[in-house]
Amino acid sequence: MSGEEILVCAVQLGENFCLYFAGLECDAFCKEKILHRVLRNVNSQLLVVRPDLNMAAFEDVTDQEMKSGNGMHFNIHYYKTTTPSAGMPVAFSVQVEDKSYYMCCEKECGKMIVRFREGEVPKEIPGESNVIFFKKTFTSCSSRAFKFEYSLEQGMFLAFEEEGSLRKLILKKLSREDEVDETMKISF
Repeated sequence: MSGEEILVCAVQLGENFCLYFAGLECDAFCKEKILHRVLRNVNSQLLVVRPDLNMAAFEDVTDQEMKSGNGMHFNIHYYKTTTPSAGMPVAFSVQVEDKSYYMCCEKECGKMIVRFREGEVPKEIPGESNVIFFKKTFTSCSSRAFKFEYSLEQGMFLAFEEEGSLRKLILKKLSREDEVDETMKISF
């Protein structure tokens, strides 16, 4: 609880004796800016989205493949927030051929799965959303690397998991808040 005082003025008495106030911010996310970046893991591999295979994985990419940029050049949508202590709220989208896809998380068979759904990232999000991640500095000494915490489940971060020759994008639970897990390290 903060000792800060906030002056509020009631402007209306509504049905069921609900008071309405002027000048207060709601707990919502409003899009502020968009950055265009490729996302790299600790092995300098690029995150590539393959909607036809319903997956995203970190891969070694040639210069020629990178120029085409199909499924590799992400839009990172930054949102304004009323709770900055959680981290900077962001959402991710990517172009694959002529379609736009946004990253979200969904529960499947009791496990949280990272998905890319066709469509646009919302401009405003009135409350909680399965597309928002909190961007946090990976460690205090690596200001150019980040980890992204899923907004609906504290301690769950974007990471990669080796599955055969693939390094699939997943959500991974951090066992301790001060734990450093290199699979969660993402650079722009």
